[in-house]
Amino acid sequence: MFGASRFDILPAFSSLEKVSKRVQVYSTHSCFVLADDNSPTPLLPPPATSTPSQPTTSTESSAQPSDTAQTPSVDTTSSNPNLQPNENPDPVHTNRPQLPRGTQSSRRRRREPSPPDDREAQGPRSFESLGQPGETTTEPLPKRRRRDPMMRLEGDSSNTNGGARPFTNGSAAEAPTPKSINGLSKTVPAVNGSTTSNGHIEKTTTQNSSYFGHDREEVSRLLIQALSDLGYNASAEKLVQESGYDLESPTVAAFRNAVLLGEWADAEDLLFGRPTAAATDNFGTSNGLVLAEGANEDDMRFWLRQQKFLELLEARDTGRALMVLRTELTPVYHNVHKLHFLSSLLMCPSDELMAKAEWDGAHGQSRHILLSELSKCLSPSLMVPEHRLAVLLDQVKQSRIANCLYHNTEVSSSLYSDHHCDRENFPLEVTTELNQHTSEVWFVDFSHDGTRLVSCGAEGKAFIWDMQSLQVQHILPDHTQGVCFAAWSPDDTMVITCSMDRYARLWDTESGQLIRTIPQFVEPVSSCAWAPDGKSFVTGCLYKERNLCQYSLNGDLVYDWGRSHRVQALALSNDGHLLVAMDTECHIHVYNFITRELEYEMDLKVKLTSVSITKDSKYILVSKVDGETGLFSIEDRKSIRTFAGHKGNFVIRSAFGGADESFVISGSKDGYVFIWHKENGSVVEKLEAHRPGCCNSVAWNPKNPRMFVTAGDDQSVRVWCSRPEPSPFSHMRSRSMNGSGHQ
Repeated sequence: MFGASRFDILPAFSSLEKVSKRVQVYSTHSCFVLADDNSPTPLLPPPATSTPSQPTTSTESSAQPSDTAQTPSVDTTSSNPNLQPNENPDPVHTNRPQLPRGTQSSRRRRREPSPPDDREAQGPRSFESLGQPGETTTEPLPKRRRRDPMMRLEGDSSNTNGGARPFTNGSAAEAPTPKSINGLSKTVPAVNGSTTSNGHIEKTTTQNSSYFGHDREEVSRLLIQALSDLGYNASAEKLVQESGYDLESPTVAAFRNAVLLGEWADAEDLLFGRPTAAATDNFGTSNGLVLAEGANEDDMRFWLRQQKFLELLEARDTGRALMVLRTELTPVYHNVHKLHFLSSLLMCPSDELMAKAEWDGAHGQSRHILLSELSKCLSPSLMVPEHRLAVLLDQVKQSRIANCLYHNTEVSSSLYSDHHCDRENFPLEVTTELNQHTSEVWFVDFSHDGTRLVSCGAEGKAFIWDMQSLQVQHILPDHTQGVCFAAWSPDDTMVITCSMDRYARLWDTESGQLIRTIPQFVEPVSSCAWAPDGKSFVTGCLYKERNLCQYSLNGDLVYDWGRSHRVQALALSNDGHLLVAMDTECHIHVYNFITRELEYEMDLKVKLTSVSITKDSKYILVSKVDGETGLFSIEDRKSIRTFAGHKGNFVIRSAFGGADESFVISGSKDGYVFIWHKENGSVVEKLEAHRPGCCNSVAWNPKNPRMFVTAGDDQSVRVWCSRPEPSPFSHMRSRSMNGSGHQ
C-alpha cells in the first residue's frame, strides 16, 4: 500500500553504526536492494536450494561482480537460472546471517536489471528462496532510518528501472490510473507482459463483458461510428485502439468503397461471394457478406445493376446500358412494368433522365443512397446501420413524446433530463368566437403559413380571416348554394371552393377576386386538392362521370381517371406520389399520381366522410359514419389504430394536428370535439364545442401548435388556444394599479 506504512516492513536503524546499511526488502512479487552510497561492495545473488534451511558453500554461490550493473534487479529468477521459487514457502523470516564484511564484499555482485514485463511474469516467490547464503539465524536485522518521501537511491530518477513510474519498496507495481473521460475514470489493473497486440489494447480478464446490461462490443462500435459522424476522427481511431474493436471488417470496408467508387463487379463479388483475386488475396474470403434475415438477393442485385444502368445512360453509353438491361437486369427482376419503365429511359437526355427516374446522377447522392439501402440488407453485426446512435437517441425522444400525453412543442427535448409537458400549455380554452356566418359552418382550414383561415358553409359564401387581427379579410360570394369544401394553394395565393351548385371556383386570396370557374359538373363538387407544384389541382364529384379529374390553372382538363365511383373526399400526398379518393360506398382508392394508375383499393365495410394524409406521406386518416376514425398505413395497407368515443351519422371531418402531428382531432354529432394521442390512441381531451348542435369540422394551425379552430351548426367558428404565458412585467402593472388606481 502507498503511504508511510510501506516502509514499516523492516525496523529502522537505532544508531549510525559503522555497519553496511544494505537491506533487502521483499514483497510477494519483487525484491529491492538498498545500498549505502559509500559502500563499494556489490551484492551477491542468493542461491536456490531444495530445502531453505540447508546452507550452501561459498563455492556454489560465488559469482564474478559485474561492472555494468547499475540498478538492482527486480526479478531474481531471470537473473539467476539456478534460483527457483520454493514450492513450500515457510513464514517470512526477518533475520539474516552475519557474515564478515570482507567475505561479503568478495562474494556479492550487482544483478542485471530485467525488463518490467519479466518482473510481473514470474509471479510471487517465497521469501526464504530469496535469502542470503549460509546458515539462517534468528538474529533480527538492524533497523534502518525511515525513508523520506523525497529521497531516492543513487542514480535513481523519477522513472526507476526503466518503468513508466517509480516503484516503492515493499509494494508491487500497479498500472497507472488513466485520465478521466467525461468525469469518469477507471483503474486498469496491471497485466502480465505487454498490453498491446498489433496496435490494439488487449482486453483484460477483469473488464466486464457488458456495459450496464448492454453488449460492450456493440456499444464501442456505435461510439466509434458516432465519433466519426461528428468529425472526431482522431478520437474514433483512439477508441478503436483502446477497445480493440473495429467498426467494420476489411471486407465490408472494401464493399463500401466499391459501391461509392462505382466498381460494380467488385461490389457484387464482395457482397455475394464470387471470389476475385483481390477478395481472396486481401481478405481471405469468398463466402460473401452475411445478409440480414429476410433479405432478398435478387432485389440487391437489381439495385446494384440498376445504378450501373442509369450511370451508363447518364454517360450516353446506350449500347452498354442496353446490354445491362437485357443480360443483367431482366434475369433477376420479374416486374415487367419496372423493366418497361427502365427501357423507356434509353432515349432520354440526361436532364430528363434524372427527373423521370427521380435520380440525381453518379456524382450526386445516388451511390450513398444505394449503399444505405444495401446496408439495411446486411447483418447489423457486420455493417452497423448508418448513424445508428443518432437513430437510437431519436427513438428515445420519440418514446418520451409517445408517453407524454400533452406533448405539443416542436422544440427538441434534452437528453439530459426526463421529458414532461404541462397541461396548461395545451389549447383548451376558447379565446375568440367568429360570428360572421349566418348558417351552419361546414368546413374550416388554415393556410399553410398559419396566418389566415378559410371557412364556408350552408349560406353559399366563403370567408377568409386574418388570424392576427381575427377580422374578415375577404368574403367570396357568387355561390348559389352551400360551399362544402375549400383548399389553399401551396403558396397560399389562391384558394379553390367546391359548391353544391356543381361548380368549382378559383379565387385570388390577396384581392378576393374570382380567377376562374371550372365548367359545371353534373353533381355537386365534393372536394379538391392541389398538386405539390401548385400548377394544377384535382376535383372530386358525386357523379360517375368526371368524378376524378385534374385541371390546370387555366381551367383545362389535364386528366380524367375515368372511374365509375362517386367521390366523397380526396387527398394528395405532400410528396406528390399518391392520390387517395374515397367513394360514397365503403371504399378507398389509392392511385399513383405520377403514372395515373390504380395502386390498390380498400373496403372498410362502412361509409366514409373524410380523408387526410400525414405530412410524411406514410399514413391516411379516415372518418367513418359509425363514429370511429381510423389510421392506416399507406405502404402496408393495414389498420394502425382506431380512435373512438365521438358520434357520427353526419359528414364530420377529422384532421391531424399539434406539434409534429402528434394528435388526431375530430368533431362529433353531439357538439363535442375529441382529441386523441396519435401514438397510443388515448383520449387526451373531450371539450364542449358547439352543443347542442353538431361540430362539423376542425383544423389545427400548422405553424402554431397551441391553436386550433372548430366549426359547427351553431353558425360559429371558435378559436381555441392555450393559456397565455404571464408577462414578466405583469406583477409590476399590478403594483402600479394597486398603488395609484391608474395604469
